[in-house]
Amino acid sequence: MSKRFFIILGLLVVAGLVLTACGGSTFECDDPLGCVTYEDGDPIRIASALVISGPNTDLGTDSQYGVEIAIDFKGEIMGHSIELQAEDDGCSAEGGQTAGQKIVADPSIVAVVGTSCSGAGVPMSKVVSEAGYSMVSPSNTAPSLTDPALHEAGYLRTAHNDKVQGRAMAEFAYNELGLTSAAAIHDGDPYTEGLARVFADEFEALGGTIVEFTAVNKGDTDMRPVLTSVAAAGPPEFLYYPVFTAEGGFLTKQAKEVAGLENTVLAAADGMISQAAIDAVGEAGEGMYFSGPDLSFSGQVYDDFLAKYVEKYGSDPISVFHAHSFDAANMIFACVEEVGVEDGGALHIGRQALRDCLFATSSFSGITGSITCDQYGDCADPKISVSQLNNGEYERIWP
Repeated sequence: MSKRFFIILGLLVVAGLVLTACGGSTFECDDPLGCVTYEDGDPIRIASALVISGPNTDLGTDSQYGVEIAIDFKGEIMGHSIELQAEDDGCSAEGGQTAGQKIVADPSIVAVVGTSCSGAGVPMSKVVSEAGYSMVSPSNTAPSLTDPALHEAGYLRTAHNDKVQGRAMAEFAYNELGLTSAAAIHDGDPYTEGLARVFADEFEALGGTIVEFTAVNKGDTDMRPVLTSVAAAGPPEFLYYPVFTAEGGFLTKQAKEVAGLENTVLAAADGMISQAAIDAVGEAGEGMYFSGPDLSFSGQVYDDFLAKYVEKYGSDPISVFHAHSFDAANMIFACVEEVGVEDGGALHIGRQALRDCLFATSSFSGITGSITCDQYGDCADPKISVSQLNNGEYERIWP
């Protein structure tokens, strides 16, 4: 053989060794949902899909801040920085569908923290799951999202299931306030309808009477016809409307104008715990009650979190799911570390492997408690409290 042949052969061998050393050809993805690959120097990319516009902005922005602080605290994963793509779920089915489609069109996104609103979570969980991605919601609470008959394969949440919140609010009204008649109003959203239904069922199971279970439409401004029918049916001693900011503001103010409801105790839920909601209810909201996640967290991590929140954003937390989103992001980070395969500077993450890891989360130490996921994505260590609006501030009163 010629000298030239051996020179070429030698160059090919050296090139092969270089490619192997750089990870160019040694990894083969056998994950059934495919792999996300980050080359040396590439950031690991996650997305958020939270409500960051409109009347419920405080709800989503507060969660967005939780994700951003989780990224700040983590710094990097296996030598890669972390980059966030923020999308708006619009607190609507249309917004969730659009955000989901945009996210899954980007193969560099490994997982999602979202959505804020259950109505957005229903379509987005389907889009994300069918594309092989995984999402962890910090504030979806509708029971339907983790119902065995309806659950989408890539969906999990660190927020409580409203089966817990609805029961807690029923117990508060019946046992703590001593009230025996109630009505519930929702707006057709999976969150509002599901929570109102659980409350009503649990209140009746305790021995109370539900005099009216009815709905308003999203976007309505005149709630008097519905409130008048509620008054005519009872009137109830307790009125629970776990809706969002705009509709909740109109219900609160107009309930004070409807004959028969002057002495009815008004109550809402975590979709209305924000400064925007305080502004929306105005003086009419003074003394009303709100169910939601118990924020009496403790420990050094939460102390550090709060200090960073104030330093970074200039205020105390503006809503109630910041800690849940911090925990959701850290669940994802932990699983990237667990299933990621390093190969010559590149990092490969199997989508099914990541999904399996998230669902296998057990006794994960988060701000919100010890997080363990079941097969349908309920991961929360659920703690519910009730606050009362006094002098323009939410005051935790129970338990």
